[in-house]
Amino acid sequence: MRYEMVAGFETHVELSTKTKIFCGCTTQFGGDPNTHCCPICIGLPGTLPKLNRQVVRYAVMAGLATNCTIPEIAKMDRKNYCYPDLPKAYQISQFDMPLCVGGYIPLSNGRKIRLTRIHIEEDAGKLIHRHGDTLVDYNRGGVPLIEIVSEPDIRSIEEAREYVEKLQLIMRYIGVSDCKMQEGSMRCDVNISVREVGSDKLGTRTEIKNMNSINFIAKAMEYEFERQVDILENGGKVIQETLRYDDVTNTTSSMRGKEDANDYRYFRDPDLVTINVSREEVEELRNLLPELPVQKAERYVSELGLSETDATLLTKYRKIAEFYEEASEGTKNPKTAANFIIGQIFRRLDTESDKEAFDIKVSAEDLRELIKLIDDGKIKMNLAKSTLEKMLDTGKKATEFISESDMGGLDEATMISLCEQAVESNPNAVSDYKNGKEKAIKSLVGFVMKNSRGKADAVAAETKIKELIAKA
Repeated sequence: MRYEMVAGFETHVELSTKTKIFCGCTTQFGGDPNTHCCPICIGLPGTLPKLNRQVVRYAVMAGLATNCTIPEIAKMDRKNYCYPDLPKAYQISQFDMPLCVGGYIPLSNGRKIRLTRIHIEEDAGKLIHRHGDTLVDYNRGGVPLIEIVSEPDIRSIEEAREYVEKLQLIMRYIGVSDCKMQEGSMRCDVNISVREVGSDKLGTRTEIKNMNSINFIAKAMEYEFERQVDILENGGKVIQETLRYDDVTNTTSSMRGKEDANDYRYFRDPDLVTINVSREEVEELRNLLPELPVQKAERYVSELGLSETDATLLTKYRKIAEFYEEASEGTKNPKTAANFIIGQIFRRLDTESDKEAFDIKVSAEDLRELIKLIDDGKIKMNLAKSTLEKMLDTGKKATEFISESDMGGLDEATMISLCEQAVESNPNAVSDYKNGKEKAIKSLVGFVMKNSRGKADAVAAETKIKELIAKA
């Protein structure tokens, strides 16, 4: 291709504090319009903000988890513009002295997407358009945000998707945000330009605002890349502007001319004190960080012998990873717990939200006890699987469904007898197998497993049935 994509992201992440950044109002999502606000967060004259300490701690944790440097001194600034959903006519943000600088997000292809900075700021309200009128709900105003600003290092839609997914995964893992894009707690502004392949000069960028779906981000970037290429190939010039994306028509359209930093007339907020982040507190927060998902998945592969696919599935949500580690602890084969979770348990979780919540009736300890029965040779896998289904239905322990006789195993004479019955009782299946239908053997093995209540060894049963058919 003659042209390549150059993209960078400004990602806004709402922090999971109980109260807003400068006042005591709740950050709870929803609620009747304008019921989660006070004189401070709607900017009434004479009110004074007070910075929420937990906001600073969460932002520093986000910076540490994304390989940022944490300066000792930071400050708050006023970013001046007049939007109807920001009644003060300025936003309290950070300009030249943010809480976190540098950093990067590693991609699976070996490239790193560099971060410019992570800073804290207040969210604006929400405009509601109804019957030709525009209404304003200030509930979201003052909810604490971190803005994660990347360098223009993204070169494809695939890299963009992975970058956003990894940011979302990291922020959820460290517990600073739920990153629910459908609720607006994670939103992306996409800066995109094009240039000829091999050029080191950046093209004129456009910014696609407030994207709250990874799929829509991909579609919007594809459309905007093709639109800019078309302009350049027809001798035109790309105009720097802010765009909105319409998911119905899959097009972008202009909202306004793009502002630069000097348009906002930043100046230091006179009502908020300098932020001093001590080295002791940075190390305290570093020690609070969990093992991050990329490192955890690598450990599952190298130390526990899981496949990369299984390791990725188990580490996508922190609750599932913690459940897996507890369930597999002390067992002979860590893959057994992984297979139960990814197979039987995941089948009951219809959506990604269900997996994130991971609200199941079986505890990790109870699953571990079931696996140990397999490890000790007391039950076979088929009985374990059927028992797990009952455990998931009822929340009861494995011993409620497995008797002492079930754990006694199956003697060889009984096994042979059941295999003989399987051959005698299923002549059609035997005939099909003799005629080359390999799958027919499964129904014969199923007969043995059913009549042994799962106590038989399926592999041994199949071997014995094949011997009996060959002799017949």
